[in-house]
Amino acid sequence: MKIEIWSDIACPFCYIGKRHLEQALSKYNSTINFDIEWKSYQLQPDLQITEAKGLDVYLAEIKGWSLSQAQEMNQQVSQMAKACGLNYQLNKAIVANTLKAHQLIQLAKTKLIGDAAEEALFKAYFTEGKDLNDENELCRIAEGIGISGHEISSVLKTQAYVDEIKREQFEAQQLQVRGVPFFLFNDQYAISGAQPVETFESVIQQILTIEQNGQD
Repeated sequence: MKIEIWSDIACPFCYIGKRHLEQALSKYNSTINFDIEWKSYQLQPDLQITEAKGLDVYLAEIKGWSLSQAQEMNQQVSQMAKACGLNYQLNKAIVANTLKAHQLIQLAKTKLIGDAAEEALFKAYFTEGKDLNDENELCRIAEGIGISGHEISSVLKTQAYVDEIKREQFEAQQLQVRGVPFFLFNDQYAISGAQPVETFESVIQQILTIEQNGQD
């Protein structure tokens, strides 16, 4: 079964959606081969970062909220994450343009470890409070999944994979994707957002039923 996923590393619901999907797939992994491809989608491709800034402060500024309102919102999101086993530390999160992170993902995809890259980057951003604008941090993350620091450093210093990132963003626009995460099963069945595990299970079962009926 083919599953394409458009997501952004700075999207807290994308990590939650990843966990929900994994929990649904765990019931079928022994009998079904899932071909998962992560696609790049930047929520804020034009974000300019001049100095490191915490997520609480950033949200307060762009939303016109008080700092306590931003903290409360992030605490609510953290509780959602906790429900599926994720340990968000959004008080540590550092706002970043995610282009470099997506370059790492694209490089990892060529080595068939795109999922490992997504997991490592999500964890670095949402749990460890790592600055994904920092090339040294990205090199460390890359080395943690088996990519040499020299190789990712070379990629980050060029426009390598930027065309692929833009192409995948354009694909999302053609599919009329309005936000992420966005999951596309077998080019036909879509799920938008971090839906409950049961929603993923329902779509998978629907596909299996249709395929079974077609074989009868």
